Amino acid sequence: QVQLVESGGGLVQAGGSMTLSCTRSRTILGISAMAWYRQIPGDQRELVASIATNGTTKYLESVKGRFTISRDDAKNMVFLQINDLKLEDTSVYFCTFFNYWGQGTQVTVSS
Repeated sequence: QVQLVESGGGLVQAGGSMTLSCTRSRTILGISAMAWYRQIPGDQRELVASIATNGTTKYLESVKGRFTISRDDAKNMVFLQINDLKLEDTSVYFCTFFNYWGQGTQVTVSS
């Protein structure tokens, strides 16, 4: 079993910045690939950013240049730096590791 705990969400004005953090309880087979998803209630979850074990990153097209995913393997943590927040970034953000999911952290962007 792996526990994932997100933190760092909250209310922020459009144009602001925010960093989300996710701590996992352990690593499996030396694999540290993780990802961030987001979901608006009633809508499907969408993959926002991922980071492979080798460090390769991928982003949802609409967040490229504004979102940065990074990882601290020594601390079993993954981060999502969000800059120039937009109203449409309002969502619950989840981190994932294999088929494990965190409880999510709410990000609300105000005008």
